Amino acid sequence: MTVFRSLCVLLPWAVLSAATANPTSAADACQQIAASVSTSSGVYYPGTLPYPRDVTHWASSSSQNATCSFEPGTAEDLGKAINVISTLRTPFAVKGGGHTTNPGFSSTTGVQIALSRFSDVVYDQESQTATIGAGLTWDTVYAALEPFGVNVVGARGPGVGVGGLSLGGGYSYLTNQYGLTVDTVQAYELVMPNGTVKNVTAQDQDLFFGLRGGLNNFGIVTRFTLRTFPQGQVWGGFITYSPDNIGSLNQAIVNFASNTTDPKAALMITYDYFLSRKSLGPSALVFYDAPSPPAGVFDEFLAIPYLVKNVSTMSFPALIQTSMANATYGSRAIFDTISVLNYSVPFLNAVVNETTFWGSSSTLGAEFASYVVEPFLPSLYNHASSPSAFPPTRANGFTPLKIYYSWANQTSDAAMHAAIRESTLHLQTLAGAPQAPRYPNYAIFDTPLELIYGDNLPRLRSLQRQVDPEHVMGLTGGFRF
Repeated sequence: MTVFRSLCVLLPWAVLSAATANPTSAADACQQIAASVSTSSGVYYPGTLPYPRDVTHWASSSSQNATCSFEPGTAEDLGKAINVISTLRTPFAVKGGGHTTNPGFSSTTGVQIALSRFSDVVYDQESQTATIGAGLTWDTVYAALEPFGVNVVGARGPGVGVGGLSLGGGYSYLTNQYGLTVDTVQAYELVMPNGTVKNVTAQDQDLFFGLRGGLNNFGIVTRFTLRTFPQGQVWGGFITYSPDNIGSLNQAIVNFASNTTDPKAALMITYDYFLSRKSLGPSALVFYDAPSPPAGVFDEFLAIPYLVKNVSTMSFPALIQTSMANATYGSRAIFDTISVLNYSVPFLNAVVNETTFWGSSSTLGAEFASYVVEPFLPSLYNHASSPSAFPPTRANGFTPLKIYYSWANQTSDAAMHAAIRESTLHLQTLAGAPQAPRYPNYAIFDTPLELIYGDNLPRLRSLQRQVDPEHVMGLTGGFRF
């Protein structure tokens, strides 16, 4: 396939970073937090064993050296820490699974709050809900629920944290059946910016709306209560193809996106370029929520000659582990995204061109470039009973396309960010849906909030002023209202 782009790396539109902490203020905050909390919690400093775990992220470019880390063991202790932070105006960060690639969104040089002690999974058979801690990863949650024969709507790969995905939206293999993760939340245990602990349900109409997609603007969520659904054996896995079969693969994707109506079927396509191999590696992650799919659902993908095929009947937790999402763990990395309404072969050919162009550029030097196509049914947003912060509109079945670059050296950060922005802009123009909302969990750090939250933004800003008049959450990273 011909690569026609010309290399023109733009400077970033904006560079956002978390505030740098005053060392004296941060040290005072650490000491005061340690003095005010119970023995259920702990404060740790560089050189102690829990500290590296608390500050380390999936992408090394998302990690910073905090003055101390704080592991709250109760929501009440977290509230005491927030009051100290608020009084001293100390920059802080909140880390759940640590899977964000946006620098400073969950790291700081001030107080690093690590939610790892919120690690409970409690299944309530009577209410058909599961209450899960915000410090967990989804693969741990799935494994804990498997003995009960139930599941929740969560991430599609290992290592993704519960907190970030649940507060940003949450696309899943089960989304076609049950909606986004935010559509299944029944309650939040929330530590408010003033330090009080509140159980937020649909009765709290405005705050419930804001938490469903509004990220960490309204406090710190320590537990989520989610609807559960019956879960048995599933069929799926990954298939890796030769670049020679891109044409057949792209046609199969378009046919699947256009013709599939079965909500139990799900698909992810990754176009990966490895600079070390100087090669494009397209793969399909296929999923069906039953021990085997009906004839015709995935036949085209199975008929294409493949290099590797690992597809079978297995448990849902086992299928999650077949993802190669952790292959670049520890690299510097950045995500960005566009939204797509309809897939066509010419558009997918352009995605392939982008993957090859940026991935093969020795000038840029990305170790790995990946473009992930995620088709869903047009009805994916029809499962909610009330509005949510994200998505701001449910009228159109737009779907996210994730762009992901990883690299080795910090000196390349600006160039990588600029390149991914240029590629995003190019593909969004070709996709023909410039106003379709961008998924906040994939969006690069300086994405305008209007492109994520649309007409919901004024309501969210008003809610933020009511909930956090002292702008305590403005001391941490993230998309700020």
